Amino acid sequence: MNDQIELTPELMLGAYSVGLFPMGSSEDPDRLDWYDPDPRGVMPLYGFHLPKRLCRTALSERFTVTTDRDFEGVMRACAAPAPGRETTWISETILSLFCRLHDMGYGHSIEAWRDGEMVGGLYGVALGSAFFGESMFSRETDASKVALVHLVARLRLWGYDLLDTQFGTTHLSQFGGIEIDAADYKNRLREATRSEQRWTPLSATEIAAEIRQIREETRLAGG
Repeated sequence: MNDQIELTPELMLGAYSVGLFPMGSSEDPDRLDWYDPDPRGVMPLYGFHLPKRLCRTALSERFTVTTDRDFEGVMRACAAPAPGRETTWISETILSLFCRLHDMGYGHSIEAWRDGEMVGGLYGVALGSAFFGESMFSRETDASKVALVHLVARLRLWGYDLLDTQFGTTHLSQFGGIEIDAADYKNRLREATRSEQRWTPLSATEIAAEIRQIREETRLAGG
């Protein structure tokens, strides 16, 4: 969908609530393209595949993991040029809009730090008990993966029902990511957006215990 319309946080939230998500145009930063793919990518919160090695890394002190410490910094890191990706859909217009969503309590980020430097992270939008993952970055091996593990652990502890990944990818499939029919997705989305917004502080002990539980579920499933 490519209709040019005024960009507001309220428009964004309304679009997310009915299954649409935006991408900016690298050619025209003031244009917002809307997507409604079928099938739709999702990451099952119960069914997440956590390899033993990654679990050890996530539970170690290699990275310090935070939430909402540097939302704009995560977005800018996701937008930075990388090998094979010289342009980005995250325009200044999109960045400003998502930062407004963050200020309103809907945009959230997970950051992975090493020696005081942010080396990985992800960001997205929370609405009810649905989290819409937008983008992630990594400047060090496993940094973005650890951020994803922490996101899943937090969403489970908060009682979220849906983690939207937009499209299914080979990268996400290694963690259990799947694609479902758009109609099924929208039924799940409808129920999730009726729930109360949840994004509250959690202790390191709670998160570590949940990560161990995810690993145990993976082990029992033969992973």
